[in-house]
Amino acid sequence: MALELAPLGLLCAVGLAALLAGRSPRLSHAIGSLGAAAACLVGLVVVVVHLVTGSGGLIAVPWNTGLGASFTIGFDALTGFFLLPLYLLGALCALFGSGYLSHSAVEGRRGSHWLFYCLLVVSMALVMLARNAVLFLVVWEVMSLSSWMLVSFEHDQPEVRRAGVTYLVATQIGTAFLIVLFLLLGSASDPSLASGSAGLDFSRFGGLAAPAAGAAFLLALVGFGTKAGIVPLHVWLPEAHPAAPSHVSALMSGVMIKTGIYGLLRVLAALGAPPAWWGWTLLALGACSGVVGILYALAQRDIKRLLAYSSVENIGIICLGIGGGLLGVSYGSPVVAVLGFGGALVHVANHALFKGLLFLGAGTVAVAVGTREIDRLGGLLRRMPAAGGAVLIASVAICGLPPLNGFVGELLIVSGAFHAVTNPLVAPSLAGALAIVAMALTGGLAAACFAKLVGIAFLGEPRSEAAAAARELGPTMVIPLIVLAALCVAGGVSAAPVLTALAPLAGAFGGMGPEAARGLLAPVAGVLWRVSAVAGGVVALAGALALIRHLLLRRRTHVLTGTWDCGYVKPTPRMQYTSTSFSEPLVSMFRALLNPRRRMTKLASPFPAAASFSTETPDAFSQRFFLPSFRRFAALLSGLRWLQHGRLQLYVLYIAITLVILFVWRLV
Repeated sequence: MALELAPLGLLCAVGLAALLAGRSPRLSHAIGSLGAAAACLVGLVVVVVHLVTGSGGLIAVPWNTGLGASFTIGFDALTGFFLLPLYLLGALCALFGSGYLSHSAVEGRRGSHWLFYCLLVVSMALVMLARNAVLFLVVWEVMSLSSWMLVSFEHDQPEVRRAGVTYLVATQIGTAFLIVLFLLLGSASDPSLASGSAGLDFSRFGGLAAPAAGAAFLLALVGFGTKAGIVPLHVWLPEAHPAAPSHVSALMSGVMIKTGIYGLLRVLAALGAPPAWWGWTLLALGACSGVVGILYALAQRDIKRLLAYSSVENIGIICLGIGGGLLGVSYGSPVVAVLGFGGALVHVANHALFKGLLFLGAGTVAVAVGTREIDRLGGLLRRMPAAGGAVLIASVAICGLPPLNGFVGELLIVSGAFHAVTNPLVAPSLAGALAIVAMALTGGLAAACFAKLVGIAFLGEPRSEAAAAARELGPTMVIPLIVLAALCVAGGVSAAPVLTALAPLAGAFGGMGPEAARGLLAPVAGVLWRVSAVAGGVVALAGALALIRHLLLRRRTHVLTGTWDCGYVKPTPRMQYTSTSFSEPLVSMFRALLNPRRRMTKLASPFPAAASFSTETPDAFSQRFFLPSFRRFAALLSGLRWLQHGRLQLYVLYIAITLVILFVWRLV
């Protein structure tokens, strides 16, 4: 078990070395990027060894926090499952960052960047290893602050500072709910919380009565849901992801937001048998997050904002699976339970792969073209075949199309929903129908969204001179794309054995043994084997046809010419669809929800000299609820400015009064 701390120590050493070498930006950059990648690879090997050998256990070191806490870490199957994508994506993002930051104009901050990058990976790993609430909250806060520093890397830009403040406020609100959650869980295990025992160790949680358990569930849902980006707590994602460097966005979307899912699963495991309303709540929030997230993604013109809203959609799919699993446990349907939890877990891992790939691909485009605006791209697949092909694979995967990896988790969730529909009870049947409708609507909108992304950005003609001049970048930025694209393909083709290996973990949440879980998942595994076989046959047939074509044409003269263009002698980029015109029919269909804003100049004559038309779709949750609420809160607090008068002696008096109140409260 102590071996698990080795990569964390290496990461801390790499981060400090990169910071100390800050006077030489190139040396600092090389130490930070390559050292972080190497340390993450060490961590990946350690996790694989733990999972293969089945080793684990606990390390507990006394820690005088005044709450009877201890520095307790442990390793189990759930921890290992979440650590795998962390170390894998951490290594690939560090390698990508070595090339990405080389194109950045901010050289002097690279040392601090790699320090906070290493701290982010270390803190996320400790969040998954922590087995004590105090330790969990400490590393959770380190994770939040280090990611905030990375989001604010280019803080000389006003929009980056704005995004950093939004993210910091959101994460602190979530942490406040988690503090109350752990105090509630700890009070049930040790009412005194000061008796010197480990009352805040995870192993002691449980035993809450029904009302308290329901309150703990809601606290966990808000605290962890804020980090995960569940609607309506998602508003920081579309602000933070465009502001952060692309390799940081990939790590945050691929892994960091999943720490919210991890924390929620830990709490659900500690709370015991779930009532049905827990499952209904997660099912409703998952459906809302999936549909709302992909609708807002469809309306975006910034490629990274589109991907950020898509992350909200995929978190919604994961919540649909967890909600279905909870309902399966509540209504006594083990098939629904194991399919729901299994689908959620599979989608957690697969989303890390294809969403990490998409954000890295977006970073490649931003560096090569100099913009993230989709309407200024075009024709990039021909000019950047490796990056374009990788993004195409990830787009097919995220749409849930076979045989790529995004198909697997969604198949499990939908299979669980169909089993729920066949239940003779009305409630599970309605839940299954809701999940099926949500998954169908989300899947269709996702296909339209990523058809827009690939079609506008990578196909057609260049829409700007920068897009026409774009070229493939260096190997440090291309290799991570190729590796993740290969894993997206491998994750779909080898889904059946992976699902069999994951069955015990899904079964544990469904309240059944490993063999029973494998038996319940066997029919789906059989379907996945057949899908893989058909995919292999299609690939083999395509390869054979390509070979035959090559043999038939190898001695003939090849002439390249343009396709028939409907009579246009010289088409221009202005004749192509824009991203707005592509998505306009669907955005208009959901106008009541999205509330798009349109601006256009009134035409003064039949032949005007100039005209303009533009649209934008601001986040309704942010515009209608959060911003007005914070403005009212700020106006309320402004009435207390008289307390901030600059007199030091009165500030000391405030502290003394506070201490007296705390002493009296403690004695009472």
